[in-house]
Parts: sequence; C-alpha cells; structure tokens
Amino acid sequence: MPVLTSPDSVQTVQRYYQLVDSGDVDGLLALFAPDAVYYRPGYPPLTGHADLERFYRGERVIETGQHTLQKVVADGTGVATYGEFAGTLKDGRTASLRFADFFTVRPGGQFSRRDTFFYSPMV
Repeated sequence: MPVLTSPDSVQTVQRYYQLVDSGDVDGLLALFAPDAVYYRPGYPPLTGHADLERFYRGERVIETGQHTLQKVVADGTGVATYGEFAGTLKDGRTASLRFADFFTVRPGGQFSRRDTFFYSPMV
C-alpha cells in the first residue's frame, strides 16, 4: 500500500516554488532525492542532482519569474499542482503560461520524480 502524502508534502511542494522563484538552487536541490528524475518538455529526462543543478544553473531558459499556484492536490504518494507562470527569459522576452506539475514524494519527504506540463497549443 502506498504511503499517503502528508500536509508536509504539500508544504514541501509549495516551498519548491518559493525557492525556484527566488533563485535558490541549493535549496531546491535539497528537496529532490539524489536519484530523482525530472521530466520536462523539450529536455531529456534530468536524472540526479548533477543534471538538475546543470539545468537550474544554466540550461533553464527562464531568467526570473513568479509561479502562482491555483490548485494543489495530494493523494497517495503524489502532489499535483496547476497554476500560472509569468517572468522574463534569458533572451529578454517575457513569458506567461499555464502549467501543471506532478511530484512523487518519498516517505522521507524528498521528491523522487517530477513531471511538468505546459498549456500550449500542440495538436
């Protein structure tokens, strides 16, 4: 039987967005298990702290921005969010989009997996 998420899991996910928006890469990396995998459109799977750090410190096209969560739902070992992001890209363009994230949380509270989806016309 899966371990049910706790209110702490929801708070950890909310904390993730605070850390990423403030540019605290060390802080957000600590939320991920050492072997965590992050699936994000346009990138190969990011596996482990080294891949995650490389992404957040260099490959991520976002310079600054703010995530606004509209819904957070926890069930089983997962926490799902959806909301809006508004910010500035490294090339100076502004970005505004809707997103959904799905986090798998281990019993110790770290993320073992994250999947991101963007609201964008594709098909």
